Amino acid sequence: MFAKILIANRGEIACRVIRTARAMGVGTVAVYSEADASALHVEMADAAVAIGGPAPKDSYLKGAAIIDAALATGAQAIHPGYGFLSENPDFVEAVEAAGLTFIGPSASAIRAMGLKDAAKKLMEEAGVPVVPGYHGTNQDPEHLAGAADAIGYPVLIKAVAGGGGKGMRRVERPADFLEALESARGEAATAFGNDAVLIEKWIEKPRHIEVQVFGDGARALHLFERDCSLQRRHQKVIEEAPAPGMTEEVRAAMGAAAVRAAEAIGYRGAGTVEFIVDGSRGLRTDGFWFMEMNTRLQVEHPVTEAITGVDLVEWQLRVAAGEALPCSQADLAIRGHAFEARLYAEDVPAGFLPATGRLDQLAFPEGARVDTGVRPGDAISPWYDPMIAKVVTQGPTRAVALARLRAALAGTEVAGSVTNLDFLSALAAHEGFNAGEVDTGLIGRDLETLVAEPEVGAQVLALAALAAQGFDAAPGPLSGFALWSPLWQTVVLQRGEEVHPVAVARRTDGAFGIRLAGQEMRAEWRGGRWWIDGQAAPGRAVRRAGRVTVFGAPTVGFTLPDPLAVEASAGAGAGVVTAPMPGLVKAVFVKPGAAVEKGARLAVLEAMKMEHTLAAGRAGVVAEILAAAGSQVEAGAPLIRLEEEH
Repeated sequence: MFAKILIANRGEIACRVIRTARAMGVGTVAVYSEADASALHVEMADAAVAIGGPAPKDSYLKGAAIIDAALATGAQAIHPGYGFLSENPDFVEAVEAAGLTFIGPSASAIRAMGLKDAAKKLMEEAGVPVVPGYHGTNQDPEHLAGAADAIGYPVLIKAVAGGGGKGMRRVERPADFLEALESARGEAATAFGNDAVLIEKWIEKPRHIEVQVFGDGARALHLFERDCSLQRRHQKVIEEAPAPGMTEEVRAAMGAAAVRAAEAIGYRGAGTVEFIVDGSRGLRTDGFWFMEMNTRLQVEHPVTEAITGVDLVEWQLRVAAGEALPCSQADLAIRGHAFEARLYAEDVPAGFLPATGRLDQLAFPEGARVDTGVRPGDAISPWYDPMIAKVVTQGPTRAVALARLRAALAGTEVAGSVTNLDFLSALAAHEGFNAGEVDTGLIGRDLETLVAEPEVGAQVLALAALAAQGFDAAPGPLSGFALWSPLWQTVVLQRGEEVHPVAVARRTDGAFGIRLAGQEMRAEWRGGRWWIDGQAAPGRAVRRAGRVTVFGAPTVGFTLPDPLAVEASAGAGAGVVTAPMPGLVKAVFVKPGAAVEKGARLAVLEAMKMEHTLAAGRAGVVAEILAAAGSQVEAGAPLIRLEEEH
């Protein structure tokens, strides 16, 4: 076994690898960018090496600097985590040329699965079913359009070097094909430096089911399946294992196909074979097709660990150190059910835009596995994926595991940045999802309901008012007490355009009175929590600076307006185009003095390798450009200003 390894990654996955390495008695080295100098993974590791600036290209994608760090610290192997260099065959070869061990598959295995078209051809030869489509090298638009006609609409255009939904377009009819092709190619070129695409038949009720495989270079086995059908914009949101509705016959067929795929390329380490599944008539042995193979550890691997009892990172280290597979297929069995929910800093109502902010409050309930790379007080950086944590629950049945997930999400407290916590809670309570009726279109169909802001009840307002007055925990014996009669103090709670004045007073018997909207309630502190009108409060509230947050599914935030603040004029900011999220200004299409119409394309902002077009909100003349192409900007940063209207 290795004495010391270097983790060529950051955040949650770096922390997760460090935990297993420490349990195995293996020393760890972290690498970090300037933005991550005080990050949790740096604190957890036995040693840490700075490798460059905050942009990934200047740090976590600098393979040579990472290898130098490993050699300088005496590390014998490099664990890549996921993302960054984890599926870069050139990096693997450089690691091995330096005399180090890469904890993952060979460069040839990564290359074999790196391009979707070549991988599908290889899988066909190995007897793995693939979706009907065109995977050839002829990229002439007319040829591709003809292939789409032959396959039959609707079809899916997909970047051959793609992932995460980038460079992917669904096309319903021939008239839309060429425009969609141009758009997909442009996005693919930006994200992967390769604009080649393939064409596939669109599956009408698709499910995304993947199989965890593990190999030692000679043979492979599978650790059953995960259902990853709950997606938005092709990004996974909640994963579970095993898949709802799975039969032993279909599981055996999918598992065997996944093992054939792994053994066909001499796979070593942890990998995932992803299948697109037709869920329109239930799961069938003839209703699944190879989609792609991820030649690394997946984000959602904890649900597999939960149902098998296997530590996949431990297996990775053992096999990379020269051991054979730790067990046989017959030794593995499914134990219960598990879910993973991905908690992100993102603005769901605004279209799941990534967000930043400082985590003023971050706490998780007991009883759930939480994989995270941040602590209370940490900042969510605009440079990297905005994941806060993965919340994982397990139970003897799907119903119990899902109930535990709902409880874990309700008990999660996060403030300081907008998050998808309420969206996850709404999804975990979704009637169809609870019944196991999952497919990749579920979120899109019910998005309006899932993102709807809940009404704020009187108890939530009462909790917020108590916290605003400083009573977010056990009140002191004389707090807010007047000698002859209750002293009523009014606090104003603002949520969007809604303003709620609430009066709070301490009574002579130690309880509190709360007046709002013409009603009066009684609040008492008992058993470590607030009780309002005889009922346990639906969560708890915390005040941080000028804001109060009430936790407890949903999470509701209020600002406390400063009565001395001067209200900004109604016209402030009119005609200014701002960044809707942190990102890179990819292009600016106008110059000062240019006349533009309403809706005209002004600039492109790139965030998370996806492009967002910024348009003029009104007709006008460009007054000035406030951020040039190539600038990294924060959310809300002014980019382009139009001249004032006369």
